[in-house]
Amino acid sequence: MKHKILCLTALALSLLYPANCDENAAPLYDVVVYGDSSGAVVAAISAKRQGNSVILVNPTGFLGGMSASGLGATDFLGRQGSFGGIASEFYVNVAKAYGVSFVRSFEPHVGRQAFEKMIADDKVQVELNEKLDRTPGKGVKMNGKRIESITTLSGKTYRGKMFIDATYVGDLMAAAGVTYTVGREPESQYKEDLAGVRRGDTKPRIHYTQGDKDHYVKDVDPYIKPGDPKSGLLPSMNRVEGLSNGQGDKKIQAYNYRVCLTTDPALRIPIEKPAGYKELDHELLLRNFDAGDMRLPALVEPLAGTGSKVDWNNMHAIGSDHPGANWEYPEASYEKRREIEKDHENYIRGFLWTLSNNPRVPEKIRAKASTYGLAKDEFTDNGSWPWMIYIREARRMVADYVMNQHDCEGSRSAPDPVALGSFGMDSHVVQHFVTENGLAQNDGVIWRVPPRPYGISYRSIVPRKSECENLFAPITLSTSHVAHGSIRMEPVFMALSQSAAIAAGMAIEGGVAVQDLAYPALRDKLEAAKQIVNPEKYKRATAAPKKPAAPKKP
Repeated sequence: MKHKILCLTALALSLLYPANCDENAAPLYDVVVYGDSSGAVVAAISAKRQGNSVILVNPTGFLGGMSASGLGATDFLGRQGSFGGIASEFYVNVAKAYGVSFVRSFEPHVGRQAFEKMIADDKVQVELNEKLDRTPGKGVKMNGKRIESITTLSGKTYRGKMFIDATYVGDLMAAAGVTYTVGREPESQYKEDLAGVRRGDTKPRIHYTQGDKDHYVKDVDPYIKPGDPKSGLLPSMNRVEGLSNGQGDKKIQAYNYRVCLTTDPALRIPIEKPAGYKELDHELLLRNFDAGDMRLPALVEPLAGTGSKVDWNNMHAIGSDHPGANWEYPEASYEKRREIEKDHENYIRGFLWTLSNNPRVPEKIRAKASTYGLAKDEFTDNGSWPWMIYIREARRMVADYVMNQHDCEGSRSAPDPVALGSFGMDSHVVQHFVTENGLAQNDGVIWRVPPRPYGISYRSIVPRKSECENLFAPITLSTSHVAHGSIRMEPVFMALSQSAAIAAGMAIEGGVAVQDLAYPALRDKLEAAKQIVNPEKYKRATAAPKKPAAPKKP
């Protein structure tokens, strides 16, 4: 009987993954990871540790995604115990580089070096600068409901039994014909009171629990000639008739670059006025100062190391976010994406230069901003500018389980969790718009913190079986816009990607579609790999923390 089962399993595997009889054909890998994210690195390492043959095909020229490209201030919300596995290893390795046991915020080059060492230690095969050929019918070869191979713009083909799309934009997922969405669902779709349009002038502002932090606090005129609607709107401003909370649309939250700046004179590269600079592009910022908003429009997070470097992020009414300029990005061609990225770079360089030099900027802010410059020892092959734009949101898969606000808030719980989320349901500004009273206002800013860590469904990282049977999408997973705002944290992406790689190995071993894995067996494998997947276990482990012992006297 045992022999018969083995024979049937072998037959099933041979039908799913036919032997390669062509000597000139590309090698057949167990797992092909296509991705530019931190999760791509983790997925490839995880697959290799399981004994699977794996290749990481990276469309960029570096490893680690945003965790190596400026996003040094990692958002744990004090819940770093909500993830384990290889993600935890990464943060331990980063801390070791500084000679400590834990750091939350780190320099970009330290993150990159940690990823490179982990890849090297596990001897993972990597191909850099290989972008998927997105020409319909060319980049992804399907055999029924399974991906057989992917081909890049250089003409290289990668064959695999399982594929993991670990990109921030979901190019492989989309090319494979998997259903996805872009933008904001209406409130009615999933009964989410944070969904869709969320006007900043709403009172009370139930969709945002941090007061006025990311909103206008003064009246700001949105017209090129103040008080004259006929003169046109300032750059980045939008007029939307009948804009009401809860409406859905195809707009996405703003992108920026997480620039690493320093005050160290030995490292500091002054911010120069960018070519083509126009003060009008920053008039909204200047008018906000003119109106009396004296807040520094930045979240400046110190990074580990000498203490001179910071992760400069957006904050308050108008900052380094560039709302509206990214709406085409998820579906855009590679060439158009480069244009959008360059537009963001020029905007942020102009924003930083304006803060340091324009006399309409409050003197204290000018003095502070002018002490910062790009760090000479970061992104040395790119003029000290980050390699990657911060893609906060792009395509999102639509699968059998769509994570939404109810999962985050605990009124619904996925029975098949493969990682935990815990960050606030968060969206940066989606658009600046003109109110009915003729004032500038923000739309789309939401923030509400889940009461406790929650489980993320396995079914949210795999497509519907009717669409593709051997693909995982742990970064552009199946979520609503609201839930994505909580799940989109780098440690969570890493944890989901490790779970995807483990599930891929099990699907190969069992000769089954990824949708047909038995969850109890998967859960056991995940926990054996030190993944944190059970919200109840997390709650028990953290409900009554022990008081730390007093340090011993020397």
